[in-house]
Amino acid sequence: MTEDIVFRPATELAADIRDRELSPVTVVDAFLDRIDEREEKVNAWITLARERAREQAHEAERAVERGDDLGPLHGVPVAIKDLTELNGVGLTYGTPAFADHVAQRDAVAVQRLKEAGAIPLGKTNTPEFGLRVVTDNQLVGPTATPFDPERNSGGSSGGSAAAVAAGMAPLAEGSDAGGSIRIPASFCHAVGIKPTYGRVPVDSRPNAFGSHTPMTHKGPIARTVEDAATMLDVLAGAHPRDPFSIPDSDEAFAAAVDRDASELSVGYSPNLGIFPIDSRVESGVERAVDGLRGAGLTVEEVEVDLGHTLEELIEETSVPMWEAGIAALAERLEETAGVEITGEHADQFPPHVTEMAESGTERSAVEYLRADEPRTEVYDGVEAALEGTDLLVCPVTTVPPFEHGIEGPSEVAGTPVNPESGWFLTSVFNLTGHPAASVPAGLTDEGLPVGVQIVGHRHAEADVIAAAATLEREHPWHDDYPGATN
Repeated sequence: MTEDIVFRPATELAADIRDRELSPVTVVDAFLDRIDEREEKVNAWITLARERAREQAHEAERAVERGDDLGPLHGVPVAIKDLTELNGVGLTYGTPAFADHVAQRDAVAVQRLKEAGAIPLGKTNTPEFGLRVVTDNQLVGPTATPFDPERNSGGSSGGSAAAVAAGMAPLAEGSDAGGSIRIPASFCHAVGIKPTYGRVPVDSRPNAFGSHTPMTHKGPIARTVEDAATMLDVLAGAHPRDPFSIPDSDEAFAAAVDRDASELSVGYSPNLGIFPIDSRVESGVERAVDGLRGAGLTVEEVEVDLGHTLEELIEETSVPMWEAGIAALAERLEETAGVEITGEHADQFPPHVTEMAESGTERSAVEYLRADEPRTEVYDGVEAALEGTDLLVCPVTTVPPFEHGIEGPSEVAGTPVNPESGWFLTSVFNLTGHPAASVPAGLTDEGLPVGVQIVGHRHAEADVIAAAATLEREHPWHDDYPGATN
């Protein structure tokens, strides 16, 4: 019974709950049982709210019996990343320094999920403050991709993506400021959507304006495109707590799943002009591109000129922004929580966090703001690549999932790269704010997931979703999940 439920799409679970063919209690218990079966190998969770989830499942069942108006996710379990507030549940930020910290409110994303009837199961693993693109920390250790327990799930929403891929949750919330939804989605063979900047409110405090440098997004992770689109419909829309939030789309994102995408045109870039790509990734992405062509989409290879080498892109844009951000975070935590990242509590953080904080304090405001100049060149390069076409397609990462214990590869296809920042193509679109999705592009000969990135014009998530759903129909991936066909 457990496997029959946990690998079913969230939209099917919601429909059966509404039709009284399935109890929310049965559904929540099935996922909690699955967590008990798989968590030791995957390590996707930091905190589980078991009893609270069961209580909410019983209340959801009573609402069905009363004939209440039910939301689109009524009775469906969801995982929440442990950088996001879930009122009354631990908010650790992936660090021992906040092991006992408890959220006192729901983030807007959580509010909207609850209003739609979703039932949070708990909080998923993340690196400290989401500042790495692998999921590992000193609090609970690494999260594995369900496809190989010795390999990492990617980060920083690695716990969320792994939970979905392992059948421990049908849906998960993630956040993305450099690839943190798309990288783990790629490493875990899931669908992850980073929407247009502002589409989903990011109600950060005390700095409500800090999400623009680089652009930080919240979004869905799921096993099917329809599930991800349905969750995005729930999350999206302007909110007064986010000054950058934008209104709803004219088209429901879930409706785009059934749209005929054959009229869409695609520009294919194998490497965004600057990234070395592992041949295993290249093969998977080309297979996905062939799938889009087979479905009638016009696909032509395009040249992308971002105006900088890979090293320049990292050093002139990402590094100043991230270091300044973590320096400001360190100062705020010392003032408000008495946590000294570079002082008394430095041993509770990995060296890269303290080093970034220290380096960030040495950067001037002028240097920080000047980073927006090369960033503008990147934006112009992406816009030029999208000119005359609807979508841009490229890899998500340069390599398949790698072993725990490293930050990333030091070499890709014979080219040296920075292990911390030189192996993922996602951060480009955090600099620009374009919507981008990671969609499964098949498995390597070793059985490791590969993701393809589908990028749209700003505010055109529906085009991204339509293309992603088309690819899903051409090359279904549901049976690839470990345990999905048991």
